[in-house]
Amino acid sequence: MTRIAPSALVVVWAASALFLAACSPTEPEQTALLSVVNVPEDAASLQEAHALVAPGGTIFVNPGVYEEQLEITTPDVTVRGTDRNNVIIDGGGIRPFGIVATADGVRIENLTVRNATFYGVLVTGLSDANVPSVDSGSAYEPFDPEEFPPLERFSIQYVTAHNNGLYGIYAFNAQSGVIAHNYASGSADSGFYVGQCRECNTVVTGNVAERNAVGFENANASDSLTVHANRFVHNRVGLTLLSNYQEAFTPQRASVIAGNVIAHNNEADSPRQETGGFGIGIGIAGGVENVIHGNLITDNVRAGVVLSHTEDLPALGNTFTGNNFRDNGVDVANTSADRAPAMSNCFENAVTAAPPALLSSCSSEKAHPAVD
Repeated sequence: MTRIAPSALVVVWAASALFLAACSPTEPEQTALLSVVNVPEDAASLQEAHALVAPGGTIFVNPGVYEEQLEITTPDVTVRGTDRNNVIIDGGGIRPFGIVATADGVRIENLTVRNATFYGVLVTGLSDANVPSVDSGSAYEPFDPEEFPPLERFSIQYVTAHNNGLYGIYAFNAQSGVIAHNYASGSADSGFYVGQCRECNTVVTGNVAERNAVGFENANASDSLTVHANRFVHNRVGLTLLSNYQEAFTPQRASVIAGNVIAHNNEADSPRQETGGFGIGIGIAGGVENVIHGNLITDNVRAGVVLSHTEDLPALGNTFTGNNFRDNGVDVANTSADRAPAMSNCFENAVTAAPPALLSSCSSEKAHPAVD
């Protein structure tokens, strides 16, 4: 996966804020904040609207192409487009974000974000500009989770994110969220991403990801993360569960992947996946004790599921029950290195495997989850 360092993320965020501050006129006299702000009627730009809205207020965005980016630092604000297809935040291929939220309780709804260089929509608790920068190469300095607590309570619903440079919709160092009924395409890393959280308490449901390098990516997001009733189709890779030393909270563990369609992930007409992944439904690299239940995993030309390692982190104790495997190159494959062998993973309903010994039954005590 292409990985942007957390500190690099902060540098971009801070630089964007400084740019906006430098280009803003002298602040007027303080006026009363508003519970409702309409764009463009009450404010000509999204950022001007944000300056007017009170905590807990709503910004209504009317149809138009907004060639800017919006940074939300006021808590419990809702940004709601009045027409999903015709309220468009356009990064123009030069701005890093469409919308970035660093305050608790933000809701982003019913609009389109396109052509940002990094992220269409980002919610994150990482917002302090005092994080040290990193080299421009592959070096990476993870930040201290104790110093940067996660953003709490977020919702991203009915958003279209297309042709953004790396990620469509991205939650990093954030908890207690809903990502629902969105569409993401054309992302060179993943359409949807949830990363670096413990007790994530986040639901990803009813989304569609197609023509991305990866449809959905989980990197070090663990515990109470449910990915349910989504369509991850016509990507290069459908879904990944990754452990990663480049982020906090290694290893990734205990997510629930249930009731999704993970199909036809052989799409050459999509951004190339950095590590060359192609034709894979689900990839688990160093993920631990995930429950994968009741998914349709079909027509992935290399493999329905690939187990592998991350450095010395093996794929351990992942449970596959009640899934429908059909027409994959092989239903299950193990590409793990000898130093980090996949162990204690079990598969029901899979028919073909490489090697065949992967096809071990799941014990009765590993019950599948109850998902409404």
